[in-house]
Amino acid sequence: MRHSTPLPFDVNDKPVIWTVSVSRLSDLFRDITLEYDNLATIEPIHLGFEEAARHIRERLATERCDAIIAAGSNAAYLKGRLSVPVVIAKFSGFDVMQALARARRVSDRIGIITYQERLAELAEFAGTFGFDVAQRTYVTEEDARAQVNDLKAAGIQAIVGAGRITDLAEEAGLTGVFVYSAASIRHAFDDALEMAHLAQLESNRNRARGAVVTDTLRAKHGITDLRGDSVAMETVRQSVVLYAKSPATVLIQGETGCGKELVAQAIHREAPRTLGPNRPFVAVNCGAIAESLLESELFGHEEGAFTGARRGGHAGLFEAANHGTLLLDEIGEMPLALQTRLLRVLEEREVVRVGGTRPIPVNVRIISATHCDLEQRVREGRFRADLFYRLAVLRLTLPPLRARPEDVMSLAEWSLKNALASLGARPHPNLHAEMAACAPLLQRYDWPGNVRELRNLTERLALFLAAEPLQALTPAFVLSVAPELAARQAPVHHAQHMPHAAHTPYSAHSAHSAHSAPSPLPSPAWPAASASGAMTAPSRADSIASVLARFGGRRDAAAEYLGISRTTLWRKLKAEGGA
Repeated sequence: MRHSTPLPFDVNDKPVIWTVSVSRLSDLFRDITLEYDNLATIEPIHLGFEEAARHIRERLATERCDAIIAAGSNAAYLKGRLSVPVVIAKFSGFDVMQALARARRVSDRIGIITYQERLAELAEFAGTFGFDVAQRTYVTEEDARAQVNDLKAAGIQAIVGAGRITDLAEEAGLTGVFVYSAASIRHAFDDALEMAHLAQLESNRNRARGAVVTDTLRAKHGITDLRGDSVAMETVRQSVVLYAKSPATVLIQGETGCGKELVAQAIHREAPRTLGPNRPFVAVNCGAIAESLLESELFGHEEGAFTGARRGGHAGLFEAANHGTLLLDEIGEMPLALQTRLLRVLEEREVVRVGGTRPIPVNVRIISATHCDLEQRVREGRFRADLFYRLAVLRLTLPPLRARPEDVMSLAEWSLKNALASLGARPHPNLHAEMAACAPLLQRYDWPGNVRELRNLTERLALFLAAEPLQALTPAFVLSVAPELAARQAPVHHAQHMPHAAHTPYSAHSAHSAHSAPSPLPSPAWPAASASGAMTAPSRADSIASVLARFGGRRDAAAEYLGISRTTLWRKLKAEGGA
């Protein structure tokens, strides 16, 4: 066996390997794991595809994993969606021959189904040895099931394949012959150990170089912070993992509050470990600093370069981000003169400080972010075309929150729990049910401030709930704390918008104009403070007619504010003589 000589890991720091399978391959993984128990900490994950990807991403936020072992279509799916190295267990030609021999004992008519690619050598082998082998490929599980049924209809009685294929074959009443051998799985374990070993050596080298960066220069958010189960957000996460593998520039576009910096940090953190775990992440808002100061901040300055220049000179943000990532937020606000200097840095990979003449080499990955339409600014002459194409090698457009209403409630509940925890308060045991009752109110709001606005709202709600622990989280209470929710209601059909929002062209102008809000309505009263300082529920002293008028005649909003049904609202309104 290849692993007879233990790899030189610290006994107190064994590599961590997770195996992923939902088929009979799990049994083979389990058996081989016993042989490697002294070399690595190995844990099975009995999930597949998106369930496995989501589970692993959530755990990686707090746990360490050096490599993942999976096989077939499951491995291919995970490899493009996780930053952790995925070792694909592959069967050998000898495995195929052995499996065909076992299948031949069952029937002379044999089928073999493989993921994506046919086995080129199989036709020659079958001809030489007189095998009648029907070969098929699949991509999705639906493809695999269709191929099994097709082979069955053709008279095939035994099918060779990986775990899911053999399961489907047996479901169809055929004989499934498992193609993997223990030797092939051991090869995958050995590859995973070697990969983890190399990552550990690189990490040790970085520590020996003293590559320690202060917390202010570290990316604090990763891919697990990109929350949401919508198709649009899954597309964003896939793009983050893919883009992290490349050193090319990235342009992130999206409305204010969509989480552009968070995505930039995730791209930085998902980069391969071989680049070093402590690479700096530096962010600068190009629209928040005066032009005269922005040049010095970006490129640095020499002593005496201008009045007030720091004694001894000052390294700029490009130098601070060397071997790491520099996020140029609101890049559309950068003055034209600085755009020219930035372009030169990107082309030459070196900076010259203000007042200096000596070029300083820098190796920096540039990520830019903007809420505006840069292509429109290029057409208007406000942004250099050559710089735009330099910055936008890879592009990522973030979907606004109103385009993914299915994420609103999970984001709101998660944010509210965090906000309560920061105040030392515990959420109600029935918080989930209370949030569900508020779903129509929150999902119909068009969220002009996007996820940032949602987070701010939950912090406001948490403050009132912490002050009055017995207060139920009802739609009426939410409206009393956040009257703006009644003023900007998005059309109900938003739920069908933007299934692939992460890659659609973005226009800030069109996004806002398509969802322009009506003029604000009078706001409901905020909760009043009682003598004890606690917040009381909204007052019901006003007449039903006045509340209805406050909401511009919209009975659904008035009913939610009052905490009653529309039928009860109509009955009370009729009793007042206003129906």
